[in-house]
Amino acid sequence: MLDTDDLRFFAAVAASSSLAAAARSLNVSPPAVTQRLRALEKRLRVHLVDRTGRGLTLTDEGELLAEHGRDLLAAFDDLDDALAERRGEVIGHLRIVAPFGFGRRYIAPVVAAFRVQHPGVRIDLLLSDRLGRMPSEMWDLAIHVGEIREATPSLTVRALAPNDRVLCAAPAYLAQQRAPLTPAALKDHVCIALRENDEDVTLWRFCSADDTEERVRIEAGLVSNDGEVVRSWALAGLGLIVRSEWDVADDLRTGRLVRVLDGHALPPAPVVALLGSKRRARAARTERFLAALRQSLDPLPWREHRHPTDMAQGV
Repeated sequence: MLDTDDLRFFAAVAASSSLAAAARSLNVSPPAVTQRLRALEKRLRVHLVDRTGRGLTLTDEGELLAEHGRDLLAAFDDLDDALAERRGEVIGHLRIVAPFGFGRRYIAPVVAAFRVQHPGVRIDLLLSDRLGRMPSEMWDLAIHVGEIREATPSLTVRALAPNDRVLCAAPAYLAQQRAPLTPAALKDHVCIALRENDEDVTLWRFCSADDTEERVRIEAGLVSNDGEVVRSWALAGLGLIVRSEWDVADDLRTGRLVRVLDGHALPPAPVVALLGSKRRARAARTERFLAALRQSLDPLPWREHRHPTDMAQGV
């Protein structure tokens, strides 16, 4: 006879690269995991896991138990959520994915305040700029900044906040290099590129006042996958960057960075939330967190001079 504890135990084993890793995720000793796995196999009279030099491999029976076990656990969790909602409670497990920089500055403070207000909710915040490579089964709510190039019918998109992109440079750089007057003139400048979201980072697109689009293939003198690094290079006067308004608004306000090609707009990078189709993505904890996040972004902190730690007030 199986129970939910067995299913959760084996789900942890199936998701781990080794029994030692499973022990760490379960907060028990490796021998305890080995002993419990053997007892489970003996009780079910099937072999569930093969251990190889490369780690753990599930047998056919192990794959069957893992797959059906996940479905059963999800059904139990959905039932708990539904009953909790009837009682007016906000409980459960909320898994959030957000980009590194935006997540640190604008999502983490809201998570902290939300947890204080709703201690029955356990929250995992994963910061990653590779959302496209993460299956939606790994998260309940994903925050995305920028264009959504491949819409998935199973996902619901919720708008959170407008966000422009800005071409800018430090005054020190512009003192040495005359500011470009047209996008085509960027070929004569040092450009700094940010590698994120699997985008074509050296293709910069502009739209003039008459809605004419111009695409420029830049020669990137500096490239990084970290937005903070890219911004620091620009502040040091090393070149031109294209960055989100949320990231450089304070620098533009204080003059540490200066807008360039102000008459040529870049494609906007709106902030949106992605929700999966499963019921947990519509659970009370998800909807409450979205409401708290919207409140934290109204008025927009990058258009109103507010510190990120002020955003969580009133969550």
